[in-house]
Amino acid sequence: MTTYLPPLDDMRFVLAELAGLDQIAALPGFEEATPDLVDSILTEAGHIAEQALAPLNAPGDRQGARLVDGVVTTPDGWQDALNTLTEGGWNGVAFPAEFGGMGLPNLVNAPIQEMWHSANMAFALCPMLTQGAVNAILSYGTDDQKALYLPRLVTGEWTGTMNLTEPQAGSDLAALRSMATPDGDAYRIKGQKIFITYGDHELTSNIIHLVLARTPDAPPGIKGISLFIVPKFLTNDAGEIGARNDVHCVSLEHKLGIHGSPTAVLSFGDHEGAVGYLIGGLHRGVECMFTMMNHARLSVGMQGLSIAERAYQQARGYARERIQGKPAGWTADGKTGIVNHPDVRRMLMTMKSKIEAMRALVYVSWAAIDGAHSNPDSEQQARAALMADLLTPITKGWCTETGVELASLGVQIHGGMGYIEETGAAQHFRDARITTIYEGTTAIQGNDLMFRKLLRDKGAAVEGLLADMDQVARQATTLGGPHLGLIGAGLATAVAQTRQAVKWLLDAAAPNAGLAAAAAVPFLRLMGTLVGGYQLARAALVSQARLAAGTDTPDFYTAKLTTAQFYAASILPEVAALTQSIVISSDLVMALDEPLL
Repeated sequence: MTTYLPPLDDMRFVLAELAGLDQIAALPGFEEATPDLVDSILTEAGHIAEQALAPLNAPGDRQGARLVDGVVTTPDGWQDALNTLTEGGWNGVAFPAEFGGMGLPNLVNAPIQEMWHSANMAFALCPMLTQGAVNAILSYGTDDQKALYLPRLVTGEWTGTMNLTEPQAGSDLAALRSMATPDGDAYRIKGQKIFITYGDHELTSNIIHLVLARTPDAPPGIKGISLFIVPKFLTNDAGEIGARNDVHCVSLEHKLGIHGSPTAVLSFGDHEGAVGYLIGGLHRGVECMFTMMNHARLSVGMQGLSIAERAYQQARGYARERIQGKPAGWTADGKTGIVNHPDVRRMLMTMKSKIEAMRALVYVSWAAIDGAHSNPDSEQQARAALMADLLTPITKGWCTETGVELASLGVQIHGGMGYIEETGAAQHFRDARITTIYEGTTAIQGNDLMFRKLLRDKGAAVEGLLADMDQVARQATTLGGPHLGLIGAGLATAVAQTRQAVKWLLDAAAPNAGLAAAAAVPFLRLMGTLVGGYQLARAALVSQARLAAGTDTPDFYTAKLTTAQFYAASILPEVAALTQSIVISSDLVMALDEPLL
């Protein structure tokens, strides 16, 4: 099994050249995010990922989380790993210093989270959900709630969860039945929640559940949902642990992957009712929860990147070591590693190019979040917010679907050995599969992109992004040469095809919600493929400039050019097929009779 090696050079390149770390660091409050500090943080985070988290990944998968006599335990080593993160303040990288955080941009936190999830995704889900809870309380909590919960959540002394799903509801939040009955200054919560990641464990002294529920007089549908803070253990105002609250784990799910992560079924109020505290105001629960949800969606998009990177490293290492046969066209004497077989090279380059495209998309999305929250220029802030809104469903949907695809390619490169658990390739494939489902399925992301982003503003935000792509395509085409000419032409063609798809959607699908929904996922895949190509074209322009100016690392920048060229030649043409799928297949889907399915 290949050891995980953090791709720090690639991360630094994206941070500096594509995501604009220098511009983000210039925003108020981020002045400490100097290149030297960021570099030292990433280096240390890389050591932790490689040495503390990655070695626990396969053993944790085999051992799994367990529920015995009402107590949930995590795999061996989990406690020490979480202590390492807590003691180092790693959970608070992107949170305010007043609550114990480092006060650094989300953009700096992005590569750290990438490394955690590549090293051990089942473990990294715990701090990921806690960070989402911090964001919700920061945004909507009262001063007293912030003072009580944030210092302990930011440092990782306590962990947090997100409780939406119920057995009868699934993704339909309007069908939630959990009830919150007023009881003095608090509420008594009764109901059941399923699929709660790290819903119970013994890693920390308390768990802070954020729970959606209805009050008795609430209006029907999602407008009647409120959000409540429900701690596992009740505390006093000083945070001292008191009695156990009336919330219990009744079972753990037996899952395809992420076995080390306890996915709990939680029962609230089997007795007197779980004590909960309203956050964000009555009937504003969905609005408040989406602060957590949007953070989680970008983080899960990150997981698609992370698991693909881990699968790629595993497959590349195996391909270099596995000696088998003589590749077609191989002129040297003797056998060689399968890395020199043409189709293995094709698969590895497919993985590499899509990973680099995903990394750029994820980091740029987090940079947009930073700009939307912290830019003092109202016009620039609005532009960043628009971009963050547009990129969030693309990042979540496309990166997770691509992560599953690339983890599957990793198994394929291993051949029969990839299907054997002991090589580790199968675990990456199993772990990746959940990412397209939780925090909103790919269809939910597609519908968000279609209805809330494209159709709502009649394509204005998408056209703004396409205009930026036009400019990059022209630059690449003008400079030309063996790499940039192909890249520029490929991007220009894909942009033109996307405009055709957008025009059809605005003309034909806008009046027909069913038709728009049928086209939503193909459009999301189109946009992900296109934005990935756009980011790699930007990377190619930077790389060509570095090579022209002279550099101590020419091989690094030449590889960037080659990767972008491969993507333009092999991946971007998928935009044409997806355009046809949107225009033609959507009508066919809507015309199908149910008995045919």
